[in-house]
Amino acid sequence: MSRILVIDDDQAIAELVKVNLELLGHQVTTAHDGIKGLALAQQNKPDLIVLDVMMPDLDGFTVCQRLRQNPQTHPIPVLMLTALGMTKDKVTGFDAGADDYLVKPFEIPELQVRIRALLRRSGTVPHSASLPEILTAGEITLIPENLQAKVQERVVKLTPTEFEILHCLMQHHGQTVSTGKLLEKVWGYSPDDDVDTIRVHIRHLRTRLETPERKYIKTVYGGGYQLIAEGFSKHADEGAS
Repeated sequence: MSRILVIDDDQAIAELVKVNLELLGHQVTTAHDGIKGLALAQQNKPDLIVLDVMMPDLDGFTVCQRLRQNPQTHPIPVLMLTALGMTKDKVTGFDAGADDYLVKPFEIPELQVRIRALLRRSGTVPHSASLPEILTAGEITLIPENLQAKVQERVVKLTPTEFEILHCLMQHHGQTVSTGKLLEKVWGYSPDDDVDTIRVHIRHLRTRLETPERKYIKTVYGGGYQLIAEGFSKHADEGAS
């Protein structure tokens, strides 16, 4: 199965997660502080990391940022597992580079569902990138082999999650894709609409694709998001967020 690294200073939680994931056949390694966790991530390059936030010396937000800054660990999916459940904490986690965010206390079946979904993007190439064709719509071309998008003449690097979101939007370009559909297609499950999860990742995707003068992702209030693959001016979607 998959190799999973659990980084949590609460040894009881780390052991609980380890035992339950091993029952599913995964190979699990644990670290009880952020510094050791970073070292193990760089050394072993696991398929997925389960990361606590509130740790001494090096908190989970900082660990996640450093994982994303390192080309060797940048593609590894990260599930943040934490008692910090406020919206601002989730936003901070996603801004740090987390792919998903599960609040303690949690149910083991929910943890397993989240991990199964994230493992689709394990390694350097996410699930959608297994498609052999290069997908083109308007001014955007998606290059699966190396998780890149070409926007007119610019080439930008995407994270696995950003790749999957853009892939989904490009498949339905010109149509409104709901937040619920994005959660189902990209994260692999259908909980209640998690607006914060989608909003932060869309914001990150916009910063990579767009310029102050040229926009591509339009917010459809109460509906979701729409890719305008031919691009539009900044004045056409003044309220987008």
